[in-house]
This record gives sequence, structure tokens and C-alpha cells, in this order.
Amino acid sequence: MAPGTDVSPQTQGWDGGCSVSKGRLPVMEDENDDNSENLSQSKTGKPPRNLSCMRHCSSTAFFIDPELDIGIISLKSPSTENSGFLPIFRSGSCSEKGPKQYMEDEYICVDNLPKHLPTVVDCPAPGAFYGVFDGHGGIDAASFTKKNILNYIVEDSQFPSSTKKAIKSAFVRADHALADAKSVDSSSGTTALTVLILGRTMLIANAGDSRAVLGKRGRAIELSKDHKPSCTSERLRIERLGGVIYDGYLNGQLAVARALGDWHIKGSKGSKSPLSAEPELEEINLTEEDEFLIIGCDGLWDVMSSQCAVTIVRKELMSHNDPEKCSKALVQEALQRNTCDNLTVVVICFSPEPPPKIEMPRSHRRRSISAEGLDRLKGVLNNV
Repeated sequence: MAPGTDVSPQTQGWDGGCSVSKGRLPVMEDENDDNSENLSQSKTGKPPRNLSCMRHCSSTAFFIDPELDIGIISLKSPSTENSGFLPIFRSGSCSEKGPKQYMEDEYICVDNLPKHLPTVVDCPAPGAFYGVFDGHGGIDAASFTKKNILNYIVEDSQFPSSTKKAIKSAFVRADHALADAKSVDSSSGTTALTVLILGRTMLIANAGDSRAVLGKRGRAIELSKDHKPSCTSERLRIERLGGVIYDGYLNGQLAVARALGDWHIKGSKGSKSPLSAEPELEEINLTEEDEFLIIGCDGLWDVMSSQCAVTIVRKELMSHNDPEKCSKALVQEALQRNTCDNLTVVVICFSPEPPPKIEMPRSHRRRSISAEGLDRLKGVLNNV
């Protein structure tokens, strides 16, 4: 990985606290949060989680790599809702066991969904489907969900006329199928994050602590929420249903508040359980400003902020335009940061072209201090 360089004097950038070490990609320090959970994570060197301020962020600031001659401009784009923009999908993935003894992650990448599905299925084009599944208690639940979740979605009677309902029904169906599958142990479970794109409409469905992050002209926009038991909304739901949180774990057993499977915790089908399989959905319409999407299991996000990951991927795409290499770069960076988990990352690009350089003309406005201001400054300095 290429070392960083100093910021050029004619380029105005944001000091994002990005650290650079020899032989490594430039990386960002992690943002602070008022949340006590996030504060405790910051002390241990982990990025804060549940950064609501990053969701649909309107900031125009992002990390600057002068070697690539990137500057800051307004992020307004000539594209509009009626521009006729249609994405072209290409993806790359990387999955590593990491320091754990066993690999329990799974993922799926379908860049051309209409071609992948049977002709009897009515699927708008262009279309694509992606997913990451972080298993626990073995890989069985993750493998089962990977193999079946897409079929459950497209086989639903509400697809594609009511896609959101079809996706929610598919998650419930997969969860119940795990209870009935004799090949899957009842103590096996998995998080599930899926991405379904039909035309320009992208639907993110998440149950668990995997994460989807959109790269939008250098900004990181989180499109999913990490379902940790200590998250306020999840904690209230868990406690309302009779569950408890002990040392950050649901019922002292599980580090996530939502998952498929884990029927040893959920009890019988049809009962209300503190451990939910219901996904949260996020829908957006893609525009020309939306450059790529990163989806990954928590092994990545435990040691890297969303903005850092977007910065790395954008830099890599501008260098070689290969999403596969981008995924590997994120995995290698997470390993160097001593992640404690399996690592699975998928990078999805929405255009065949690399991200454009973003440049800003040098400002010629002269700035000076007023005579009154100068006198006040002298007074302050004389009293020091």
C-alpha cells in the first residue's frame, strides 16, 4: 500500500485526524460520540458505533490525498432525479478467517440479477443483489441463509410490486426455516445484511451488526444501523419483551440484538422474543454522485470508521478502478489494525468509470486584520 504524502499548499483540506504509517494506506482516526458506549470504545482504540450524525451527512468535507490532486468543491451534481441515470453494477469481495480459529462468515454477489433468475420471475433491469452473513455458533445458519434468502425474496407473491414487504417476509421465512432445518443446530445463528437494487432503487435490509456504507463523492453515508444490545432503541425493545442485557450481551449470551436462527434463545415460533429477526430497511434512489457501496461484517467496523473505509476505497478506485482490490485493501488494513474477528467485505461500484477528481480553483480573496483587531491582539499579547 502506498504511503501518504504531505498536503499541498494550494489544496484546502479537512484535518480528519488521518494517521499514515510507512507501507500502509492513509487511515482516519475515529469520530467521537456522546454515547457512553462510544466513549468507552474510543478509549480502547475502536471507532465509535451507531454514528447517527454520519447518516445522510450533508458535510462537504472529506480526506484529501494531494498525490491524487483532489480538492474540495460543493457536492452539488448536475444530475437530477430526471437525469435518466442508470447504474452499471460491478463488485469485488474478500473474505478472510482472520485471527479466529474458524470461518463463520458468508457472502453473495449477483451483479446481473435478471440474468441470474429464472425467466418466469419478473425482475426489473438493471438489477443486482448482494449480502453478507456473519454466523455464530457455527457456519450452518450463515450458509443456509446465503443459499436461500434471494429465492425467498423473489418467490414472494409481493415481489416486485411491494419489494419491502417481500424482503421482510423473506427474512421471517428464512428465520423459521432455520428452526425447522434438521441440518442446522438450534444454537446456530447469523446476522444478515442484504442489498437489492432494481433500476435506480436500492434497498438495504439489515438484522445484526454488519454495516452498509455509501460512498458519495468522498462522503461516508451509513445506510444501516448496528443492532447492538446496548443501542438505546434495541435495549428498550429487549427489556420490554422480558430480556436482559449483561455486560453488553443479550441475556448474557449474544452480542447482537437481531439475528436469524438462535432458536435456543428465541423459544417457540410465533412467540415474541427479545432477539428479533425483523430487518430494518433503508431505501434510496441512486444518482451520479453515488459512487460505490461497502458492505461488511463487524470484523471490519470494529477497527475502522465508515469514513475511513470510504476514503481508502475511493483512493484505491482512482488508482486502479478494481473493486476486488479495494475489498482486499480493506481486509488487509483491518488485519493490520488487529481485528479479532472474521473479515468479509464486498465493494459494489455503480459505474464502469473510476471516481472523478474533485478540484477547486485557488481562492484569490485577500484576507487582512482590521486596525481595531490588531490593537486588541497587541493588548492580549502584552498581558500574557
